[in-house]
Amino acid sequence: MDATLLRGLTPGVLGILVRRGADFAAAEDAVQDALVEAVRVWPANPPRDPKGWLVTAAWRKFLDATRSEAARRRREDHVEDQPPPGEASSTDDTLQLYFLCAHPSLTPSSAVALTLRAVGGLTTRQIAEAYLVPEPTMAQRISRAKRTVSGVRFDQPGDVATVLRVLYLVFNEGYSGDVDLAAEAIRLTRQLATAIDHPEVSGLLALMLLHHARRASRTTPDGALVPLAEQDRTRWDTAAITEGVAILRAALARDRLGEFQAQAAIAALHADAPTAGETDWPQIVEWYDELVALTDSPVVRLNRAVALGEADGARAGLAALAPLDDTLPRYTAASAYLTERAGDLTAAAALYTEAAGRATSTAERDHLTRQAARLNTRSG
Repeated sequence: MDATLLRGLTPGVLGILVRRGADFAAAEDAVQDALVEAVRVWPANPPRDPKGWLVTAAWRKFLDATRSEAARRRREDHVEDQPPPGEASSTDDTLQLYFLCAHPSLTPSSAVALTLRAVGGLTTRQIAEAYLVPEPTMAQRISRAKRTVSGVRFDQPGDVATVLRVLYLVFNEGYSGDVDLAAEAIRLTRQLATAIDHPEVSGLLALMLLHHARRASRTTPDGALVPLAEQDRTRWDTAAITEGVAILRAALARDRLGEFQAQAAIAALHADAPTAGETDWPQIVEWYDELVALTDSPVVRLNRAVALGEADGARAGLAALAPLDDTLPRYTAASAYLTERAGDLTAAAALYTEAAGRATSTAERDHLTRQAARLNTRSG
């Protein structure tokens, strides 16, 4: 069985059922049942038209479930007109399905879970393992999300920005369990890019590819974090970088700048530098200026301060950091880094220790603790 093929067919099959009149929750359950049936039947008897087979099987599952409900009499006239088996519709409902799963009435965590289930074709168990929660908990989350969107009209226009935020949340989860969520997010974003011509979709895909290209060099074999400046650049995926840069250039040429394109431009400048010392920090600062204008995000301002410290010196970076809220994520770590660059090793060591206490992951905490120990050894 080709699991990737099944996951790729899932959104199209689900979209067809919803367009035929099935409510989202019932349609999604029927598609999952059809996928289970495919896993059982296809190895011995592969279909000529896999998508058509799944549509027929899922529609029958939906009809069976509908007939067994108390509302059968009200729905009977609508569902009895079963389309005959044959070639599946060529209409692509993927885009509407993305919009439905990223509906603004859902919380971000629910939108991510529903997207992975309905569009990504992952099982509840796989999603639960990826997010390190019990399977019943994830099942309840997905069920609530399906109920929430079941009453939403399928032809309502969607918000591309919301869809992209959901996909970026998936990407940033990285890897856990038996599902590589970063790779899955890239796959889903590629799929979205085929369904909609939008420069920010291209920008997000470019950003994901450029970040993912550095994945192999980000940690040591024992899981320790490796800062960007210390990464082995020979381990970067040059094919992914080349593709990401090409996609980004095409998006920027349309002169409709968005935040994902700006972030991808920053990532491209890092990827383009043969060594850390050759990084074009002044241009990176200019792109952060664009990001600040687009988002006015405190986190972007924090990252800009670090870049400014590289471009114009640590004192300039600290001055840009000073007006920001010191409770921002990684504020203390950024302050420690710039303070070290400014030459005050004792203060920097104390800040690294403080930052380690605020770290949100074990790997980040251990990295910051090592930085503090390194400076304490030097100053001692």
